[in-house]
Amino acid sequence: MGLEPILAQELTELGANDVQIGRRMVSFKGDKELLYRANFQLHTAIRILKPIIHFKARSADDVYNEVSKVDWSIYLDNNKTFAVDSVVFSDEFRHSKFVAYKVKDAIVDQFRERTGTRPNISVTNPDIRLHIHISDEDGTLSLDSSGESLHRRGYRQESVEAPLNEVLAAGMILMTGWKGDCDFIDPMCGSGTLLIEAALIARNISPGVFRKSYAFEKWNDFDAELFDMIYNDDSKEREFAHHIYGYDVDIKSVNTARLNVRAAGFTSCISVEQADFKDFTQPAEKSIMVTNPPYGERISTPDLLGTYRMIGEKLKHAFVGNEAWILSYREECFEEIGLRPSIKYPVYNGSLECEFRKYMIFDGKLKAFRSEGGVVKTKEEIRVMSEKHRFKKHRDFKQRLEEDEVSNEEGDIRTFTFHSREITGFKHEERPPRRRDDRDESEKKGRSFHDDRRKGDRRPSRNKDFGSRGEGRWKKGGDRRNDQRRNDRKRDDHDE
Repeated sequence: MGLEPILAQELTELGANDVQIGRRMVSFKGDKELLYRANFQLHTAIRILKPIIHFKARSADDVYNEVSKVDWSIYLDNNKTFAVDSVVFSDEFRHSKFVAYKVKDAIVDQFRERTGTRPNISVTNPDIRLHIHISDEDGTLSLDSSGESLHRRGYRQESVEAPLNEVLAAGMILMTGWKGDCDFIDPMCGSGTLLIEAALIARNISPGVFRKSYAFEKWNDFDAELFDMIYNDDSKEREFAHHIYGYDVDIKSVNTARLNVRAAGFTSCISVEQADFKDFTQPAEKSIMVTNPPYGERISTPDLLGTYRMIGEKLKHAFVGNEAWILSYREECFEEIGLRPSIKYPVYNGSLECEFRKYMIFDGKLKAFRSEGGVVKTKEEIRVMSEKHRFKKHRDFKQRLEEDEVSNEEGDIRTFTFHSREITGFKHEERPPRRRDDRDESEKKGRSFHDDRRKGDRRPSRNKDFGSRGEGRWKKGGDRRNDQRRNDRKRDDHDE
């Protein structure tokens, strides 16, 4: 929620027709190629659903009867497994699983009547995944073309506590309008999600390049040649002339981020160092900052409000002439920053309704800045900020912060526990050479994903240890569905 306009813009640029924004969804029309590209190229989609039928769902019998009207032999046979996901907002149906069972019963009964046997259910690894959505009396049954959620890119080797969702990270970056036109900094980078998503956007690389498979690959009408063409097309990728910097005070987070960056093949354009935000210094190059400090929810710090005061001071004195974007949850935290935001966007981080705020950092007085042609708020930002009912105001944080102050003394924060030991400072100006050969030894032994793909290699195999050493395992030439993948699939089915 909150990224619908960004996803709609992505779809429009992809060539989708009849793009319409709904609640936590965007609908569009297109052909099979667009379906494949949407899964492979969109940065801010969670899954792509292809509707089969729309119907009125006034009772359980309506659901059963409408699903029974579909000729399921088009999609399934007795040798394939399937699963049904359900989302229900209705007074008639009190339990979403009950609706899923009615869909399952209708499909199984049809096969029993026609063939005497039935396809089996597989919850974790089905050949066909269906999605039933009921809102009031409106029902839609769809094919899930994605399978595993699209936020699971495939580059994350390890994680830290409360990692940022990859789709949210990409959406935040796209909201800023940054496309790689200056340096990018995350001074609280955690496991490096913002850094890697920024590299994908800067170089216009499809986020699906790391994925092993999609649900549509098991459909009866799957066009392997078409998807191979889409997968191996790197004609729209571009060079990135700047650099991405990540910092974190916690060495475990730094090592995790480095591992993920190496697995993604971006060590030449992303640097990750151990450093405390309170030691932040003015970058030598024009930069944009996007960061996700702790909120006091899943992650906290002994002095949470003090952390935000420090952020404000550092931005004011050590980030002049640049813009900073901060995602957080608490009004009290934002107030401690002490700077006036140019724009506020409501977005959800998990179940938390957060705010994503932009800060223009300039030197001197506002009047003087404007007299010199500086723009704090664009006309579009003024229009957006004037919209009413953009935020909910259920902020009981201050009272709870005081109540929890004693129990929160130690803090469970993965970063920002401001240690007294000496650590590496910020060195923006020491930019590594932008050469493809500038890689560590592990990458020289195993080429990065993108170098391999340019040389005509195929998708990564389904080996269990894929990416475990930051190296992509590739099979050259031939059909992408080679013997190795078939053997791995058999092992997966056996495990299932």
